[in-house]
Amino acid sequence: MQKAVTKIVIVGGGTAGWITAGLIAAEHNADNGRLSPSPKLDITLIESPDVPTIGVGEGTWPSMRSTLQKIGIDETTFLLQCDASFKQGSRFIDWQIASNHAITSNMPNGLHSYLHPFTLPIGEPQFAIAPFWLPHKDQVSFADAVCQQNKVSQLALAPKQISTPEYSFINNYGYHLNAGKFSQLLQQHCTKNLAVKHITDHVTDIVLVDETTQTDLPKGDISHVLTQQHGQIHADLFIDCTGVKSLLLGDKLAVPFINQKHVLFNDSALAIQVPYADDNSPIASCTHSTAQTNGWIWDIGLPTRRGIGHVYSSSHTDDDQALQQLMAYLKPDLGTKAADISPRKLNITPGHHQVCWKNNCVAIGMAAGFIEPLEASALALVEWTAKAVATQLPQTRDTMDIIAKRVNQQFQHHWQQIIEFLKLHYVISNRSDSDYWHDHRTANSIPTALTEQLALWQHQAPSQHDFIYREMLFPAASYQFVLYGMQFDTRPQVQLKPSMKQQAQQLFTENSQRASRLSQVLPTNRALLNQLKLNGFSKI
Repeated sequence: MQKAVTKIVIVGGGTAGWITAGLIAAEHNADNGRLSPSPKLDITLIESPDVPTIGVGEGTWPSMRSTLQKIGIDETTFLLQCDASFKQGSRFIDWQIASNHAITSNMPNGLHSYLHPFTLPIGEPQFAIAPFWLPHKDQVSFADAVCQQNKVSQLALAPKQISTPEYSFINNYGYHLNAGKFSQLLQQHCTKNLAVKHITDHVTDIVLVDETTQTDLPKGDISHVLTQQHGQIHADLFIDCTGVKSLLLGDKLAVPFINQKHVLFNDSALAIQVPYADDNSPIASCTHSTAQTNGWIWDIGLPTRRGIGHVYSSSHTDDDQALQQLMAYLKPDLGTKAADISPRKLNITPGHHQVCWKNNCVAIGMAAGFIEPLEASALALVEWTAKAVATQLPQTRDTMDIIAKRVNQQFQHHWQQIIEFLKLHYVISNRSDSDYWHDHRTANSIPTALTEQLALWQHQAPSQHDFIYREMLFPAASYQFVLYGMQFDTRPQVQLKPSMKQQAQQLFTENSQRASRLSQVLPTNRALLNQLKLNGFSKI
């Protein structure tokens, strides 16, 4: 049990596998961006030659910038090689039927929309500005009052200029990217610069330790994986990145799967890649999420194409009806060619495993769980879990269960918050055009904690005090942007201090001025990416 943890095997590639390999290798085997002369860990990634990546995880959070920095990939290389663009948040379209008196951010087609941006409200976290906006909610939308990104993203502008150093920003941002190309870049970088060993082979069996096994590992641990061409491959820690099959954690170690379809109904998706009308078409600087009768459509702008997909509930509609709505969405851009589309069908089992770490096995990515792509939490959870393993890696097997316990506790908190936050979007919608939207608002489908929070938020704006654990994936500001973007009515009973009102007004004025200034000086997404090809960002 005092056996040192020195050998790690990652089963499965794709974005999850290679991000994990990169973060662990960078944490333990590199110093100041260079590989150490004597690496501490032996890291091997085994990848099947016949399992393609899903290729639709194309949206990231701002956390990806620090992940890429840690791994040692420069931003210019990443953007150009991964056909990537800048993402400043998520715009929700037609999730709400706007009332006549509501101040909203409307699309050209007249549909209601609002932005959940990556930038915190002005003054946060030192000054909580949301309560001071509430008396003015009929004059200005929350996003426009407290953040510049709503105006900037409507103009398809970039979050920075070519003179802004790499990974620095004027407005906070993540990325839209080609998932297949991203995996390739990570693989090349990890194997060339971080000494990660890459084996292309089929894993045919996972073998557990039993009473007859000659090993320092305890009974029930994974002893080794058996491969078709390379035979037995042993390790001290195994990382399961085998996608929804969850071959190690779910299948072999039998960690229970907690299905969440009774809370979040979407279990199907139709995905397609769509070309631009011409090479100079604007690149959207946020993910567009447009509500449909029984689901919603994502629209992600890359430099060379758009990634589009319809997520829906098979309990409320069928594939043919979902395809018809996807075609209707595409028709303004594709015209009669929309009838020729042939999207890929994806099946989703919404839920997650009870824990992500059991014995000497950690599951990362879809092997641990997946709900739906709303708010793009999948890659963020990959980053969080991989960083947790990299920074808390036990030195010996006898301390592994202690670390696993606390990682599992945080994992469970994260999943609870993801489920509740995604559900919030559906619960507060006033759409009534199908059973799908009605069913989302039935009491037995809403987590108790979310019901309690909604009752609280009728009288006060969401704040950090409403959440009891550290390192939340979604801060209180995210709840504010969604609630007030969808016209949720908060009626506080307290009187606001005049001095604080004055401070809030100064912040509102500062935000408005900055939004106007940035809309004049920031380049468009496409213009900045074109400049990048010629010059590249300067190093920090």
